[in-house]
Amino acid sequence: MNDAHEVRGDVVTSYKNAPTRTVTAGGVTFAYRELGPRSGVPVVFLTHLAAVLDNWDPRVVDGIAAGHRVITFDSRGVGASTGSTPKTIEEMAKDAVTFIRALGLKQVDILSFSMGGMIAQVIAQTDPQLIRRLILAGTGPAGGEGIKNVTRISHFDTLRALITLQDPKQFLFFTRTANGRRAGKEFLARLKERTKDRDKAISLVSYLSQLKAIHRWGLARPQDLSVIQQPVLVANGDDDRMVPTQNSVDLARRLPNAELVIYPDAGHGGIFQFHEQFVPTALEFLERP
Repeated sequence: MNDAHEVRGDVVTSYKNAPTRTVTAGGVTFAYRELGPRSGVPVVFLTHLAAVLDNWDPRVVDGIAAGHRVITFDSRGVGASTGSTPKTIEEMAKDAVTFIRALGLKQVDILSFSMGGMIAQVIAQTDPQLIRRLILAGTGPAGGEGIKNVTRISHFDTLRALITLQDPKQFLFFTRTANGRRAGKEFLARLKERTKDRDKAISLVSYLSQLKAIHRWGLARPQDLSVIQQPVLVANGDDDRMVPTQNSVDLARRLPNAELVIYPDAGHGGIFQFHEQFVPTALEFLERP
């Protein structure tokens, strides 16, 4: 912990070294990590299917934390957080709000990815005053095209990964082109940079609950997104197998105050593959007056 580049005073500047803390609220003890400066509006990260604290790309976390307080957390029943995982996106959103309020935060920016982006859309509708700005990456609206197929695609790619001794994210998050394969390997290597105090993997029960929640979201009636007035940055790769890219286009069209960034030859994990482009774009978006 004494690397001068990674801890300045008592400010943690590297996700690799961010200690895992806990806060208890609503009968749940939430595990979380925070880093970056203490002042300003914090950026809360909402994560994807099956993810724990260690699944965030450290380049994205550290990049945003260079200018903002960043908070990542395990939702109920996931990783080191207690309780049982809800089977609806709406309940997950309630838990996220409980966690944010437990830290005494009155307003946050949200950076969300995949399932996290579904949760973020609900929070923006139930607790609009809590969110200042919103980043929705690799996600889609309720009832969005192909979202109900996430279970089938996840099972298929998990099997494919087992057979080929690879991580399912290589197939789920990245294209099968030379660029996509290389980007996937680099991303998976970055996820291993933290060697101490790693999080617990998600349990099968929690994973299946999350799949059920996403499936329900995919079958749900479309929501009126015009009520989400916050500035929104929508980002994805141009070839997302998990949440088809058309959903990102649809979100940007239906949200009244949105802009869209699509990365070429990239899949679901486009913001990780293109982290060198995404981080400055996200920072510029978050830092607008």
